[in-house]
Amino acid sequence: MKVLLHSLKNPINMKKPELLQLLSEVSEQQESPSHKRVLLIDGLNLFFRNFAMLNMVNPSGAHIGGLGGFLRSLGPLIRDIQPTEVYIIFDGMGSANNRKNLIPEYKSGRNTQRITNWDTFDDLEEEHDAKITQIVRLVQYLKTLPVKTLSIDKVEADDIIAYLCNKIPTHPNDKVFIVSSDKDFLQLINQNVIVYRPIEKEFYTEQTVLERYNIPSKNFIIYKTLLGDSSDKIRGVKGLGPKGILKKFPELAKEILSLSDVFNICEFKLKTHVVYARILQNLEELEKNYKVMDLSNPMLDEHDKKYLNEIIQTSELNYHPEQFILMYKEDQLGGLIRNPEIWVKDMFEKLCNK
Repeated sequence: MKVLLHSLKNPINMKKPELLQLLSEVSEQQESPSHKRVLLIDGLNLFFRNFAMLNMVNPSGAHIGGLGGFLRSLGPLIRDIQPTEVYIIFDGMGSANNRKNLIPEYKSGRNTQRITNWDTFDDLEEEHDAKITQIVRLVQYLKTLPVKTLSIDKVEADDIIAYLCNKIPTHPNDKVFIVSSDKDFLQLINQNVIVYRPIEKEFYTEQTVLERYNIPSKNFIIYKTLLGDSSDKIRGVKGLGPKGILKKFPELAKEILSLSDVFNICEFKLKTHVVYARILQNLEELEKNYKVMDLSNPMLDEHDKKYLNEIIQTSELNYHPEQFILMYKEDQLGGLIRNPEIWVKDMFEKLCNK
């Protein structure tokens, strides 16, 4: 109430109805619960981005780009978003198996090419070992911080993030921020969910998706189903590209469509273009594409959901800054984080008090 009254030049001269209205607003603010601002980080996505971009070694010659870059990225994210909670989600062991059962080529060949500088590693095996070593060490760092680090065997991070986006917001003003360069998450955007894409350094809202793709975010799953995803080895419809998709399906910009709606449109326009015929000829393949990419139905069993519900409810968090600093010095991360002791305190201590 002090803040609101302080903003008035002369509250004593206010008319009685105005004062009563002001007091009513203050009362509502005091009674309303604090709103959530939850940060969900796609762990491997952020790690591999730093691993590829930061070709750095410590004084002992060990590559530290993925580890140090990930930790350094946390600071700006927490400072800018000011979250009440932070979740860092990793793919579990065998996470792609469920989707490979639908599309055997799913994510095939991702690990057959190196992504870093040729001067850093002697061979692909050495690079792979460096990735594993740094990821394991990263998880050890995260266990000293007041964040929730999640991984479930046979489950992809996408599915966990999608489930959390649906469960965490309980109030219209709650906000969930997903940090990932994976465009699949754009389908989850709504009034409660925002996606931050590190590659572009931009926050995507419903309005951003509309401006960039000329479609509502709820139609992004249809958009991806028809165009496919080369990075995940999901084939799209031949002859259909980002520039022509709205010419063939202007309905995508006007209304929320289901896959059945798309098939009905194709039947109606069958004789006007070969693309419509190709879609109808590949109904089964497109249905598999949709199921693989649809995050509105995450691939989780009831046990997984129960576990995640418990994680959401738990308020117990670790915070051991002295252990973090000890590991930081052991790994010789040097100036990757300026004044790490102050950084840990400023970035994470407040999360313990939320």
